[in-house]
Amino acid sequence: MAISMKRPQGTEDVTPKQIYKWTTVERIVRETAESFGFQETRIPTFESTDLFLRSVGETTDVVQKEMYTVKAKETEFTLRPEGTAGTIRSMLQNGLLNDALPQKMFYILSCFRHERPQAGRLREFHQFGVEMAGSPGPASDAEIIALGKAILDRAGIQNIVLNINSIGCPACRADYHKALREFLNPHREELCETCQTRLEKNPMRILDCKSPICSKIAADAPLILDYLCDGCQTHFDKLKEYLAVMKIDYVINPKIVRGLDYYTKTVFEFITTDIGAQGTVCAGGRYDGLIEQLGGKPTPAMGFGMGLERLILTMESQGCEFEQPHTCDLYLAPMDETAVPVAMQIAQGLRASGYQVEYDLMQRGLKAQMKYANKLKASFVIVLGENEIRTKQVALKNMQTGEQTELRLDDTFEDKFDDIAIQYLFHDVVEEFEKECLE
Repeated sequence: MAISMKRPQGTEDVTPKQIYKWTTVERIVRETAESFGFQETRIPTFESTDLFLRSVGETTDVVQKEMYTVKAKETEFTLRPEGTAGTIRSMLQNGLLNDALPQKMFYILSCFRHERPQAGRLREFHQFGVEMAGSPGPASDAEIIALGKAILDRAGIQNIVLNINSIGCPACRADYHKALREFLNPHREELCETCQTRLEKNPMRILDCKSPICSKIAADAPLILDYLCDGCQTHFDKLKEYLAVMKIDYVINPKIVRGLDYYTKTVFEFITTDIGAQGTVCAGGRYDGLIEQLGGKPTPAMGFGMGLERLILTMESQGCEFEQPHTCDLYLAPMDETAVPVAMQIAQGLRASGYQVEYDLMQRGLKAQMKYANKLKASFVIVLGENEIRTKQVALKNMQTGEQTELRLDDTFEDKFDDIAIQYLFHDVVEEFEKECLE
């Protein structure tokens, strides 16, 4: 009896019928990042476990509950749960921070976290992220936020709100941690087991706990904004000034602390209510101590991550447009075996010119081939029979208009097809442009 194999829970297949949505968002994020001067980088799928312990933080949900870790002999590796730590490790190892600053990188990669699967939250998910290293000023924070907004705007997303906060620096955060412990200590026994251990190590993690009980307790906790030092307050005030200059609307949300330990000062999230509870589409902030923590010289840095699944979900829910896939330009319908070599030759020539060309590989009859050409949404069809091969004369049928054009199968066939196809495609572009103008 055959066993039916299924994909692992928390993963998704992207079939050819859906891939155009992915190529749309990947093009949007890549082109927008490049317009801001960011360059693409690629990092390994797994890293030393210690990299994530030192960067993400031992008290975070990611490290305590969600990482996929494997041992190979005496070495321990972890599938990357996020992209920042590996990218910073790559910058250090490859000496990129010795070049002109700021260094600006972006990546598109898969990440892995053992979470309860739900809409917009998978165990294998895909992330677009940017990292900027070397610039300490709030103008960099505003630039990173502007890049996130530019991507969302270009994708056509509406009803999304930018939430910003400052979680201070190690100096002012020490006073805040003291006040937070004083507030939480009376509730110690009510906290979940994980948060009880966080209370001494990093009480801010309790503010990010998903437990309803912990969330309720933390609702009335002191706010970090009331404990900012003069430097952090000035940095935050300047950020707000720069966002106003760029006409980027925001709300101050003192509850945002982000789920990873490396953040300092500015943190932000772009939030929508259109995809259910998991409404954060883009999130990030500053992490000025991370590079030093990983063995480099003290270097300020910041960035963000954007879940592509959530971006696509949001675009779908709002009816945003995706680029439609390129369909078949020409379908060749050989009537018998003797016409197949001719179809092959025509296909080879036109494919080399950049056209998408297909011909029958299933030995179908002509009627079945025409149905198949319609399913392929072929722009043109050529039927190849004994008479066409003998006379070297074919009829190029426009499948949208039904119009037929006579062509000769000689050395200039590719050029003639090119002329007709370009006119046809240009006509569609003009029609679409005129339609948009009338609207």
